[in-house]
Amino acid sequence: MDWYSNAPGSEHRSLERFIKCSGPWNKKIECSTNRDLSWIVQFLSLFYNRISVASQIQYVLYIVQYFYDPILAIVGVPLNFVTILILSRGKCDLSKCVTLYLVAMAVADLLVIIFDLIFRHIPIVYREHFHFWISVPVCNIHAVLLCAATDCSVWFTVSFTFDRLVAICCQKLKSKYCTERTAAVILGIVTALSCMKNIFWYFMLSGNYFQVNLPWFCNIRENVYKSMFWVTIEFLHHILTPCCPFILILLFNIITVRNILLTSRAHRKLHASRSGRDPEMENWRKSIILLFILSANFIILWSTLMVFSIWYRMFSLGYYSISLHVFVLELGFLLQLLSCCTNTGIYAVTQTKFRKNLVNVIKFPFTAIIKLIVR
Repeated sequence: MDWYSNAPGSEHRSLERFIKCSGPWNKKIECSTNRDLSWIVQFLSLFYNRISVASQIQYVLYIVQYFYDPILAIVGVPLNFVTILILSRGKCDLSKCVTLYLVAMAVADLLVIIFDLIFRHIPIVYREHFHFWISVPVCNIHAVLLCAATDCSVWFTVSFTFDRLVAICCQKLKSKYCTERTAAVILGIVTALSCMKNIFWYFMLSGNYFQVNLPWFCNIRENVYKSMFWVTIEFLHHILTPCCPFILILLFNIITVRNILLTSRAHRKLHASRSGRDPEMENWRKSIILLFILSANFIILWSTLMVFSIWYRMFSLGYYSISLHVFVLELGFLLQLLSCCTNTGIYAVTQTKFRKNLVNVIKFPFTAIIKLIVR
């Protein structure tokens, strides 16, 4: 099935709305999805002043992707691998429970980089070098693995946020819930549910790749796209990831902040007569900084893609009252992929021990080379 030509609204609205070559020159220029870097640069140089600002942003983002995606892959894979290695050693002055959550988040981010960035976006951006990709009939399996890894990455963040809420706000429950064993059980349940939730895509999507940057990169099986079952599954998919996590993370953080404000007042009164810092409040401060930065990082970098994904489904069902340009989708992909590489920087900024271990790992190969030369 050619999904591209059979999508809803194609009878009177071409999907060129999503891969826009807008303007009166459309009849003169072939609007192809097989654009390489030279084609885009030439197009911009010739027609920059004749296209809208939104289209200008779109084509600039296409150029950015040619450099951004491979650089992100080159940096993201070793960064997440090093993060897993450092955290797994347990020498960052973090509890075993917190360490397990952070390691799981790093593993999930690494899998997203592999399945989403390397195996999906790079072949689309460099499609002229990946024509063979279309003939590899594993797209539905790829979609299941990608969506499961993405769900794990998102819901691990939610699980970690809830764990910190319990640790700070529920002192009686803390000793039972905030343990390494409980964290392992929670992470196992989230992983199992994420895999089961996304098995549907194997049966609803075909094995053929659709090499265009749209929310779905596989051809959809015949008679599936317009079915109520497909619509329901896709809506639930977007609600569960990332709409529900957005709401839950905001809710958990609001409760945590409220509790911290109340507790800090009590601590200030209790320790008013003492000199020096309160070690308990100092530990809370470090945990809260890490928690809030991770939460803000997720919300900021995921919000653009979430908005476009919901709008895209509504547009496909015939709701044309609101229009979003395709550059919103391209920007959303760039930001969402960046979220998989930022946690290492967050740990380095907020955790002194992690920063020292990271510096040691970076210095190790140079130190080894110098030792060999000296010998």
